Amino acid sequence: MIKSFLKNKVVKNAGWMIGEKIVQMLISLIVGVLTARYLGPSNQGLIDYAGAYTAFFSSLCTLGINNILVKEFIDHPDEDGEILGSSILLRLLSSALSVITIIGIVCIVDRDDPTAVAVVALSTVGILFHVFEVFNYWFQAQLLSKVTSTAALVAYAVMTVYKVFLLVTGKDVKFFAVTLSVDYIVIGVFLYICYKKYKGSKLRISIDCCKRILRQSAPFILPGLMVAIYAQTDKFMLKQLLSAADVSYYARATSLCSMWCFILNAIIASLHPPIMEENKNGNEEEFERKNKLLYAIVFYLSMIVSVLFVLLANPVICILYGAEYLPAADPLRIATWYTAFSYLGVARNAWIVCKNAQKYLIWIYLSAAVANVALNALLIPIWGPSGAAFASLISQIITTFVVPFFIKPLRKNSMLMVDAILLKGLKRKNK
Repeated sequence: MIKSFLKNKVVKNAGWMIGEKIVQMLISLIVGVLTARYLGPSNQGLIDYAGAYTAFFSSLCTLGINNILVKEFIDHPDEDGEILGSSILLRLLSSALSVITIIGIVCIVDRDDPTAVAVVALSTVGILFHVFEVFNYWFQAQLLSKVTSTAALVAYAVMTVYKVFLLVTGKDVKFFAVTLSVDYIVIGVFLYICYKKYKGSKLRISIDCCKRILRQSAPFILPGLMVAIYAQTDKFMLKQLLSAADVSYYARATSLCSMWCFILNAIIASLHPPIMEENKNGNEEEFERKNKLLYAIVFYLSMIVSVLFVLLANPVICILYGAEYLPAADPLRIATWYTAFSYLGVARNAWIVCKNAQKYLIWIYLSAAVANVALNALLIPIWGPSGAAFASLISQIITTFVVPFFIKPLRKNSMLMVDAILLKGLKRKNK
């Protein structure tokens, strides 16, 4: 049985993704710690502040396309060239507009801080190259995550060499701002080369395909904006209400919380195609069982890790970053519980797409974004980074559990999540 399990294509696919991410995590952790110690809380806070702009607009300029690409490849296996080419065009246009918008905003809100303006502007270059991540979803649909895993490892190796060079030569904070661009450029080139090697179809742009993709992805755009708001607003508000150092404390906490989430991403990415196949085949009972199984794995794995972070927050921060980053310990104890609810929302996307329930996401994320901004405005002046962490946690609970119960078409999915947490209906029924 164990041998058969290990030979399972889904398990092997997840294994490639997890293996790559373990190496990637170790590299990122070591270099990230050295960089944070070198830059100090204030300069590291500027990098985190710039990263918030990049993450905010990267989420927005995907146009929701990432959420439907795997299904597009499964439903239209003979149109992969058109799907990829059209997706790249759409994302390139939105990315260029995003870069212009970011630079315009930062020149206004940080006009008295030229270093912050320069750091943010340099970091935006990576958004343009991020469009090539669409190839990643083609490989996912083919259950060939070993290719994307290798691409990420190569990119991280190049980025690591670049960061080590900056540390050894003592470069200032502006040079660290272009690190993300190096990562995206290498990944984009590598994935395109591999796509050609695996005999991928010639890239083509089709207006009809662009329209179809936008029709499918449009319901994810506003929710994506709402997600970006409650995921990044805390960093913007910490910088404007307090200081760049407080952004750094909060960012260290959240980065540690997400450090291990590659495992959740690998599990979700590997189980989404089989879940979608069950829906396509009309097997509703197995479709629901696999969704519940995914939710249970995500929830309980997250709970275990969160308990460890609560118990070990202080020594972890001191050992990794030094005593000057100790104010990050309390935000870490709070933010770690966010992971379970956040990734239940990510896991839910397969059910949402299969049931064509995308239009209801806007109400979920709108309420969460409003709650997050309000809670941040209230709690950051009182508790600083810990207030931002608590605001994010409450907002995510609202997004995942509270609001969906009040939307009738989504109530079924909420009940699947409750069953998963209670470990009900996870076993395959004997026929």
